[in-house]
Amino acid sequence: MSANVASNFVNGNVSFWVHQEGRPSQRPALPGPIEADVAIVGAGMTGLWTAYYLKKARPDLNVVVLEKEFAGFGASGRNGGWLSAKAPGQFRRYAKAGGVPAAVALEREMFSSVREAVDVAQAEGFGEHVVRDGLIHVATSEAQHSRLRSEIGKLPSHGWVEGEDFQYLTPADLDERVHVANAVGAYWSPHCARINPAEFTFGLARAVERLGVTIYEDTTVTSIEPRVAHTDRGDVRAQHIVQALEGYTLTLAGQRRRFLPMNSSMVVTEQLTDEQFASVGWNGAELMGDVAHNFAYIQRTADNRIALGGRGVPYNFGSSFNRDGRTADVAVEQLGARIVELFPGLRDVKLAHSWSGVLGVPRDWCAGVNYDPATGLADAGGYVGHGVTGTNLAGRTLRDLILGESTEITRLPWVGRAARNWEFEPLRWIAATALYAAYRFADQEEYRTGQDKTHISARVANLISGR
Repeated sequence: MSANVASNFVNGNVSFWVHQEGRPSQRPALPGPIEADVAIVGAGMTGLWTAYYLKKARPDLNVVVLEKEFAGFGASGRNGGWLSAKAPGQFRRYAKAGGVPAAVALEREMFSSVREAVDVAQAEGFGEHVVRDGLIHVATSEAQHSRLRSEIGKLPSHGWVEGEDFQYLTPADLDERVHVANAVGAYWSPHCARINPAEFTFGLARAVERLGVTIYEDTTVTSIEPRVAHTDRGDVRAQHIVQALEGYTLTLAGQRRRFLPMNSSMVVTEQLTDEQFASVGWNGAELMGDVAHNFAYIQRTADNRIALGGRGVPYNFGSSFNRDGRTADVAVEQLGARIVELFPGLRDVKLAHSWSGVLGVPRDWCAGVNYDPATGLADAGGYVGHGVTGTNLAGRTLRDLILGESTEITRLPWVGRAARNWEFEPLRWIAATALYAAYRFADQEEYRTGQDKTHISARVANLISGR
């Protein structure tokens, strides 16, 4: 590997966040067949938020959570720590499904969900390192800048108020917040908070248990059907079965093509000195992302490191993925190089850890929340990388649907949404590999030519993929 890595560099081990926090003690497995009011499959953020809000609303309910590994093992403990207001899907598709006012309501509800998640974390004692300093999207090429300005131009029609929900930043404005090499422009939104994903998810799991929810770990759910979840340790019968597996949905019988399990990889540096951070000029805790087609997402961690994710190998043949989060060498090299591209003063900083995880991508790139009262089956997922906040809204929505309440959030346009299945292999692998090769080529050409138009290869890829 040619990346500049530390002598004690770790690749995998779930994630840096889990490695830093320490794996929690294993909870007991399901002891055998049981009955409950609500059985939730998956102890990530979707499942935990759903359990939390159900028990807060109805303390009398017997709610159990079934988890194959440990709470926070999946994307919930591996993500980039963006508690952001980005809706988990495309505005135009939600508007087509439910009308523009409903799509606007979804956008605005995401703002509220950021505040709600922060409030719960602070009230339940796991918000120590949650900092709400907002999110910066930065353009580092003329083509990226054109896309950024186009996005900003659409935000008011999506319910965003200029000066309140977003603010354009000139390169000079951006430089006051953080020094990004070759920045052409940016915009900032206050609706985002930095979290440590493992700390946050582990804390939420403890809060759920304090409410009386039982989390069974080391318990594999093999299939679900109305009123029953089949596991390797016995059947769980319940009036309501909630499927909350996101990128791991393919592990259930009959659901292998429902979501594409897309890989996302991350690296984190060693701790930076004050002098090194001075060269970056990053004094706050804003989250940051670029506007590349293979975009990067970045945070300054609570212990003064830079964590950056994206790029890498997006999809493996047959929807396979590395359970422990080991990252391909090429991904480590690409991510490390991107840190230096953005912050040249950190050229000599070493990488301490790399990892990867999978996120669920529906065929139409839009998340959905579903509940059928006739069967008691519920599910939520497909957040396309925007699930840290989306899971909170999904959990509150599932609470209302399961309790039979008609509320503003049960009428949002992602409720009752299901996309068609992904194509069979090898078409799935061929398409995913070709599309991301096109995006990589487009990024390279946009940097090389300096033109302000999105490269044709990316436009064609967007048309084919539906992004």
